[in-house]
Amino acid sequence: MADPVRVRAERLFRELQASICEDLETLEGGATFVEDAWERPGGGGGWTRVLAEGAAIEKGAVNVSAVHGEAPPALVEHLGIEAKTFFATGISMIFHPRNPHAPTMHANLRYFEAGEGESVVSWFGGGSDLTPYYLYREDAAYFHRTVRDACDRHSVADYPEWKAWADRYFHNAHRGEARGVGGVFFDHQKGDADAWLAFDRDYGLALMPSYLPLLERRKDSPTTAEQERWHLQRRGRYVEFNLIHDRGTRFGLQTGGRTESILVSLPPRVRFDYMAEPGEGTPERELLDVLRGPAQEWL
Repeated sequence: MADPVRVRAERLFRELQASICEDLETLEGGATFVEDAWERPGGGGGWTRVLAEGAAIEKGAVNVSAVHGEAPPALVEHLGIEAKTFFATGISMIFHPRNPHAPTMHANLRYFEAGEGESVVSWFGGGSDLTPYYLYREDAAYFHRTVRDACDRHSVADYPEWKAWADRYFHNAHRGEARGVGGVFFDHQKGDADAWLAFDRDYGLALMPSYLPLLERRKDSPTTAEQERWHLQRRGRYVEFNLIHDRGTRFGLQTGGRTESILVSLPPRVRFDYMAEPGEGTPERELLDVLRGPAQEWL
């Protein structure tokens, strides 16, 4: 008899964590991930792996969690469900590059259950997105093409719908700016668990091929002090999104998650300069014009 979906999902996410960390360490050629295992009061825990001060990645993290227990009232209200217990497992990752010409990449996959017995409700979610600091259209197209190809291999996935969802979701509404050039986002997806786990495995294994070639291409680009200042200013916008809009941050805090692991997505260095706006005709303005304009079809 096959293991329950929750067991298989957690096992898959741990396998993906090991594979992704190995791929990043190979590119780094020296820096390694340090694992911090933790327990959640009330049930479950996780494994946070962090790479710091690498040659290409200034800070990277790959988290896996599997938490369960009594459903907090704030979570029940937020999800609009009638349930006393919950289980959630997922993998999330963030890579903040050292070079301003290399993009940040974020991704996650998750599985959620609430309730008991015949009243259990469950769903899958996840996605990935790219946040450049300088606009290289060929990089955005490559990322989206790799994401689309992974989606096209599975009937449960829908790249056009999920791409549009990502464009709506990864958006700093208070700034009127997209966080980056998007990717895909999906949540509350139900159906054949075997088909979803097969997609999660394939998509998870496609994450590094969607990102590492871009990092390899840009990590040694010449930079200036002005470009580094812009880099840190744009990181500030990333912080704003994660603290104001991000569902994962909100879910983790609502369920009594571990604060250090929830906020590990934040970059190590950042600037918040008052009224910082690039001049017309600059590469920095080119990026802003795209982020403040209508969503683009990179393919």
